[in-house]
Amino acid sequence: MQKPISAGTALLLTVPPVLWAGNAVVGRLLAPLVPPMTLNLMRWVLALLILAALAWRSPAFPFRRGGAGLAYWRRLALLGLLGIGLYNSLQYLALQTSGPINVTLVAASMPVWMLVVGALFFRVPAKRAQWLGALLSVLGVLIVICHGDWHQLRGLRLVPGDVLMIVATIVWSFYSWMLVQRREPDSLRQDWAAFLLAQVAFGVLWSSLFAVGEWSLRPQHIVWGWPTVLGLLYVAVGPAVIAFRCWGAGVERAGPSIGSFFVNLTPLFAALLSAAVLGEAPHLYHGLAFALIVGGILVSRR
Repeated sequence: MQKPISAGTALLLTVPPVLWAGNAVVGRLLAPLVPPMTLNLMRWVLALLILAALAWRSPAFPFRRGGAGLAYWRRLALLGLLGIGLYNSLQYLALQTSGPINVTLVAASMPVWMLVVGALFFRVPAKRAQWLGALLSVLGVLIVICHGDWHQLRGLRLVPGDVLMIVATIVWSFYSWMLVQRREPDSLRQDWAAFLLAQVAFGVLWSSLFAVGEWSLRPQHIVWGWPTVLGLLYVAVGPAVIAFRCWGAGVERAGPSIGSFFVNLTPLFAALLSAAVLGEAPHLYHGLAFALIVGGILVSRR
């Protein structure tokens, strides 16, 4: 049996689902105001400025002469493509046709994809306890989907946004497994702001290409106002800088497979956040779903 997850590691892996639930809600609110690829680009440009300010004086700053950002540019460019460019662009694109709870619920298939990707591409076979944990976690998500009534599952239909989110989830699985492969110097890895800055810098380049393609295909527009500005600030600081920092540190400690189970808390937080915005009290099935998801996390550690 593996060591129990420490309280600090559990906290690191719980913060991202909370912030990503808010990202899905805010992303849905911004959908009619900012094109999805452009939203992703603007978000990460702001995050880039924040990270550059944090890492500028660090000895591990990746883009000085001889820095790791240039020496390992191929790997960092791939991390930037998967974690910054593709995943987030696909999520915002999915929110054009799907709601925040649906998007986070589809993303809750991540434990399964994480185990499959790890076994097929990174030679990390999944154990029986991990598959059992994934089953418990997915059951918890299904309870949230059907609001505690299994008959509602019969009317469940996938929309284009749901399919895009499945692709995004597979992309995130590859990104997470690559994170635990230590190819960069320890000096860069140990400075979280510098390491994330290196990824975001390349991610912004990819996001720029996607945004240019978006504006080239058809005319786009941005509706400026306080909702747009405040929404951009939130998605740049919370779900970007803080969540990515916590996710990277948590995955380093617990591994991608265990971390993926914590992602299943996102739809639960999204449901609670939506309920709070609407002034509705949480239901009993939310508590049951939470128990199953946490149970899946605990079982997967066996």
